Amino acid sequence: MSDEQEALTLVKAWTAGRARLKAAGIDQPAIDARLMLEAAADATRTDIVTDPYRVITPEQAATLDSYLARRERREPVSHILGRKGFWKIMLNVTPDVLTPRPDTETIVEAALRDWPEHEPRTVLDLGVGSGAIILAILAERPAAKGLGVDISEEALAVARENAANLDLDGRIALLRGDWTGGLAEESFDLVVSNPPYIPSQDIETLEPEVRDHEPRLALDGGADGLDHYRVLAPEILRVLKPGGRFLVEIGHDQSLQVEPLFRDAGGVEVSTLKDLSDRHRVVWGRKKPLET
Repeated sequence: MSDEQEALTLVKAWTAGRARLKAAGIDQPAIDARLMLEAAADATRTDIVTDPYRVITPEQAATLDSYLARRERREPVSHILGRKGFWKIMLNVTPDVLTPRPDTETIVEAALRDWPEHEPRTVLDLGVGSGAIILAILAERPAAKGLGVDISEEALAVARENAANLDLDGRIALLRGDWTGGLAEESFDLVVSNPPYIPSQDIETLEPEVRDHEPRLALDGGADGLDHYRVLAPEILRVLKPGGRFLVEIGHDQSLQVEPLFRDAGGVEVSTLKDLSDRHRVVWGRKKPLET
């Protein structure tokens, strides 16, 4: 066989990788294979389309092979590559934080709605993790400032790195704490959170990518999945300024249980937003404005 025939091109590598992942039962084999090929071969999506016969080096092929082997074992692509796109930003991701998911962008979209671009507001992100939600918001609203709280020092380290990489570290403070402990009343215009909401007994039934690779602390919501909302509802209303808004991610079947917790805590205009898959995803509302 000639060298020409043996050469591994971008298109051959992508096709072979896609077939390999499909055989392993991976959900989105074409996308995952492309992302890993881009990283291994220092190529862009455009390169693969416009220069498909570019030959990759043996070292690049070996790197791609190791990535594919890890993905076959159901390790998330975000952990293999150490990064994940969310909203309009790119984030570093480690096993110490939840991998940001497109469903969570529902919070960002709603937060930005009816918020003039240069209006200064203060944002609190409870359970900040990688910083995905608050950093996506701050990147869109240059006059905003924020505070991210997490109980995990490892997660905070990831958020700090992401904030610095995005040149947002001057507008965000990151604090190790247990939800709102120690925070003053009526301090924030907006509170966002993606708390753990998986019922404890359901965790073992999750996809291996989540069950085996995501931090349990960020998943386990107690026996019925609602433990953290019971704590958060009154505390979020406590730290919100009058008229301030809250946005909290939920499991798709938890709307009817979570909405009343926020109403009972004093929330008004409480309702649920759907994600792009048309599933209930975010409970939101406001703190009652001061009487004028």
